[in-house]
Amino acid sequence: MFESFKQTSEVETAMLRKLRMWIAALAAVCLVTGIGIGAILAGRPAVAQEELQAAARAPEALSASFVEVARRVEPAVVNIDTLQASNEVAESDNDDKSDRTPKNPLDDLYRRQLPRPTRGVGSGFIIDPKGYILTNNHVIEGASRITIGLVGGEHFRGKVIGIDKETDLALIKIENKGKAPFLKPGDSSGLQVGQKVLAIGNPFGFEGTLTTGIISSLGRSIRDENGRLMEDMIQTDAAINPGNSGGPLLDSRGNVIGINTAIYGPGSNIGIGFAIPINRAKAMLSDMESRGRVSRPKLGVTTVFVPAEFAEALGLPARSGLLVQQVEAGSAADHAGLKEATREVMVGNDVIGVGGDFIVEVEGQPVDRNVLTRAMERKKAGDSLRLTIVRSRRTMTLTVTLGESPQRL
Repeated sequence: MFESFKQTSEVETAMLRKLRMWIAALAAVCLVTGIGIGAILAGRPAVAQEELQAAARAPEALSASFVEVARRVEPAVVNIDTLQASNEVAESDNDDKSDRTPKNPLDDLYRRQLPRPTRGVGSGFIIDPKGYILTNNHVIEGASRITIGLVGGEHFRGKVIGIDKETDLALIKIENKGKAPFLKPGDSSGLQVGQKVLAIGNPFGFEGTLTTGIISSLGRSIRDENGRLMEDMIQTDAAINPGNSGGPLLDSRGNVIGINTAIYGPGSNIGIGFAIPINRAKAMLSDMESRGRVSRPKLGVTTVFVPAEFAEALGLPARSGLLVQQVEAGSAADHAGLKEATREVMVGNDVIGVGGDFIVEVEGQPVDRNVLTRAMERKKAGDSLRLTIVRSRRTMTLTVTLGESPQRL
């Protein structure tokens, strides 16, 4: 019996020894793991702190970049002061019409006032060291005298080099001694909604005013005061007020992406302003400088935009496109062989011509509402325009040699 008990004790002792070894091993693993977790946890606050510090520095960095942009750009932004002579002779407000006597030959001299010139203010920016200035046509239209004011207080007489009423652009020049500070036009083709922008100008005559905002929308169509349609405009919430017209719209790096042109509302900023894309001006500057007017290309076609979701209902491929409605006889489109609508159908409350060519690409780019407008802005009369069309369910490519549109005065 004692021998059996002794054997049992030896077995238990061996088991206890193994158990202690396992416990020791487990403790070692837990210790190593704990050290590792502790190191990680100790490092996380430092990482989080760095992230918080970086986030805190972001507005300061953005503000600093705006300060640098303003410092660099402001010298090239000008104030434009205009005088427009009045052709009408106004009667005096105190004129007593009941006291007139036709016998007095000096009656008109005493009772009528001399013509009063109308003063206007606007903005512009120098685009060339020779003193060429880009602005809106409506800023200088009809002016008998144009005075350009620089940031340093210098004033120069401005000379109109060229205008384009169709796009509300004008090119003027000052005779500046030495090289003028200038802004090189940027690129407006890659703009995005939500992108940060800056507007600089002279609202209400307050020179060098900087406001910031974002691009609210692209491809907007608006009508000016004369009812003229202006397409593919940049919409921004950067504050634009009377006097800002003609000033530059800049991206966050200070590149000119547009020309501030119009506001929506009763006459002052309500957060809806519009700018002409700078690429539209770039295509016209050489013509303005050399000819004083713009050689505008003409396609000679009327189209309607058809979204992809409605295309199949009209028997068209399921993609967005421009459905040709009319082709002007003898135009570039006519010579290239574009086909117009052959019949009309009702779509909701609208009448749309069908049976004509369906333009699905312009210069290799898929069609949206303003693709044709943007393509034409980069062209001149005599240039080629490549159109991909669908005709009777067959896809083909036409190359159109653009004509010249007559200048509208």
